[in-house]
Amino acid sequence: MNVRPISGASVARRRRRAAGGLIAGSLVLSLAACGGGGGGGKGDDGKGAATQQGRPSTAAVSIAPQSGATGVDTDGALRVSAARGRLTEVTVKDGKGAKVDGSISGDGSSWKPSAHLASGTTYTVHAVAKDTDGRETTKDSRFTTLTPKSTFLGYFTPEDGSTVGVGMPFSVNFSRGITHPDAIEKSIRIKTDPPVDVEGHWFGNDRLDFRPEHYWKSGTKVTVDLDLDGVEGRDGVYGKQHKTVSFTIGRSQVSVVDASKHTMQVTRDGKVIKNLPVTTGKPGYDTWNGQMVISEKLSVTRMNGETVGYGGEYDIKDVPHAMRLTTSGTFAHGNYWGGGAFGNYNASHGCIGLRDVKGGYDSSTPAAWFFDHSILGDVVVVKHSHEKTVDPANGFNGWNMSWADWKK
Repeated sequence: MNVRPISGASVARRRRRAAGGLIAGSLVLSLAACGGGGGGGKGDDGKGAATQQGRPSTAAVSIAPQSGATGVDTDGALRVSAARGRLTEVTVKDGKGAKVDGSISGDGSSWKPSAHLASGTTYTVHAVAKDTDGRETTKDSRFTTLTPKSTFLGYFTPEDGSTVGVGMPFSVNFSRGITHPDAIEKSIRIKTDPPVDVEGHWFGNDRLDFRPEHYWKSGTKVTVDLDLDGVEGRDGVYGKQHKTVSFTIGRSQVSVVDASKHTMQVTRDGKVIKNLPVTTGKPGYDTWNGQMVISEKLSVTRMNGETVGYGGEYDIKDVPHAMRLTTSGTFAHGNYWGGGAFGNYNASHGCIGLRDVKGGYDSSTPAAWFFDHSILGDVVVVKHSHEKTVDPANGFNGWNMSWADWKK
């Protein structure tokens, strides 16, 4: 057998290739050892970490009503919840971009709005939840609330931007009788500066008044969020207004009429500023006792006995300086026909009369002075009359109720 001799150069080349192979193998082993970090556990290498970060969140967000829904109820229908995770963000906006207030529960499982929604409005919902590993999931929805077939309004007093006396409540008269009073109460939010507890009281099913325990403090600023839009006041009947009303409490003026002495003492900010002679209701027509609030001022008005059940007894077409104290027709007003009654005896049909002149042109008369120095919301207290206390519902006269009864 012929054997080909191997040259020295060939041997050298083979040895270099073998050495190169050993070196390359060592590098592979070395790199594998560095990548493993010595642990080799699941998810510990670079490839494992990337896989974990790329996995979807296990948290699931649910939004009711479903996206695209229409005719959605304005109260109780909107709910956002999370399973296998916690809600971290919920943003609800109306079509104008205004946010809907709401809160996430302590355990992060749910969110609900803090008030009802408006009717006939499209809302968008954006919700974010995180699972236990901090991975987020999001969900968006869009829906439209119902457009009611029947609606109601709330007619309120005092007017926005007005300054009123210390006895003026915030009063709302509803155009339809209310059978869901709790929903209405929650939709009227009152803030005061300085803060004071303000409570509401229903007179029948169509009037709701709010006041503090005692007369307002002078200078108090009152802001009312009258959020009736979307409130179901009775079955199938919804409110259709949302308005912010602000008013200020002016100086404190309380006038006390003593029916037995035929006098009125006017006190402002704790100081007596005027004593005026008056005449009140004659026997059989006695003036109500109690606290009454000026609710209307008329420079001149007609007073006809037929409107208050005294048909044919009087019809005076030009009563000057008239200020309403009750819905039933009690006024403090100028009187130019009373002769010597003022300060001496009672001669009216239940009103508080002050001396005046026909036409009310004389600004120096007691009636003119009292009219010019009074504002809506001032208090007139009548005592020592031979009549019972005025009904709290007869005018803005809820001050004749105890605080406990008012809050019932």
